[in-house]
Formats: sequence, C-alpha cells, structure tokens
Amino acid sequence: MNNRFFIPILFVVCIFIATGLNAQDRSIQGKVTTFENLPLSGVEVQVKSTGQVVKTDTLGRFSVACNNKDKLSFFAHGFNKQNVKLKENTKFVAVNLHLKPGEEGKSLAIGYGHVQDEDKLNAISSLRDDHDNFSKYTDMYELIRGKFSGVQVIGDEVIIRGNNTMGGSNAALIVVDGIEREGSILGMLPPHTVKSIDILKDGGSAIYGARGANGVVLIETKSGEEDK
Repeated sequence: MNNRFFIPILFVVCIFIATGLNAQDRSIQGKVTTFENLPLSGVEVQVKSTGQVVKTDTLGRFSVACNNKDKLSFFAHGFNKQNVKLKENTKFVAVNLHLKPGEEGKSLAIGYGHVQDEDKLNAISSLRDDHDNFSKYTDMYELIRGKFSGVQVIGDEVIIRGNNTMGGSNAALIVVDGIEREGSILGMLPPHTVKSIDILKDGGSAIYGARGANGVVLIETKSGEEDK
C-alpha cells in the first residue's frame, strides 16, 4: 500500500483504539459512610473486572480505576457488605453501609478502626430507628413533606434551601442506593419500598461538591442490596 494512504488510515485506526480504551477505563471517586454522614475508614473497595482492592481514607474517600459498567463491592468489619453497579455516566459513588445489629457490630467497627469517633457511633446508633414504616404515605412527595418540615416539593424537584438568587436551579440532588438520579425517580418509587431517607445540607452535602450545593436527598431502598 502506498505510504501516502497507509499513514492516514493508521492514524484513524489509532484514534478509534484510543477512544475505545478511554471509554472502558476511567476513574471513579466516592465516599463511604454509615448512618448517612459518619465516614468509615479502611473499608475495602473491590473492582469486579480487575479484582483491584483499595481502602477508604480517614474521611471515607476512595478512588478506583474501572470500566463503564463495572461493579464495586464494599466490605468493612461489623457492617453488611454492599455491591454497587456503575452506570456509564457515574463519576461519584456515595455508599452508606449498614451497621450489623447488636453490640458485636459496633465492637467490630470500632476494633478494626473503621469508625474514628466511638462516642458519635454509639450516640447515633442508639437514636436511629431502622424500622421506619413509610407505607402510610401515598407517594414520595407526601413522604418528604411529612417527614421533613420546611422542605418544599415542586413538581419533581425537592427544594431544601431558599430561592436561588442567581437564577439557576435550586433543586436538591437525589441519590438512591448510592446512585445519583433524576428527580423523576421520586414519582416511580413506592414509599413502602424505602428503608431510609435523609436530607443532607451544609457540611453533610459537601462531599458531593457543586452537585450538592442545594442539598441532597439520600434514599436507600429495602431492595437496594439485591438490585445493585
């Protein structure tokens, strides 16, 4: 083949190969907590496609290389294991691990150094009611209005803070089972399938960066562990 034609063709092929590799390999960042905002350190995060294992830092943060539709597994002593399937547009993963019931769960969590603040863990776990029954609510919009005073629901948007004076959206970020979702998910989620729901704002939503500037609605479903 004439070099005049071969070189441009080779160049185009290289571009396609590089594009394909970039589509497969990317970096995912995230944070692992318990009780929604208590960071967990030393949590093992495993990438299914490669078997790579990293551990969270003292603030619960981690970063791993994975492909577009990979699966991450999270393991910590004293907590229920959790799996998360990644979507193509996922850049940040927020994972809330559930502490195993009884004193053994707390002892393991503290003994293995996953929790830095023992007093805070004991206080939160004793106050937390893991048996909320949301079936009395007609839909998620009614649930949010009834459970969180001062929070507004306008259409598919949840407004935690006041009006945005800059003219942009002031809708809160919706996170369901660790995955960021559109507000329309609320209309498709039956309240009786919800295990826990919390509102994060100010310091609690800071881990989401600019995406959480208007606060975060953090939802975990009862089937979250099986569907992930």
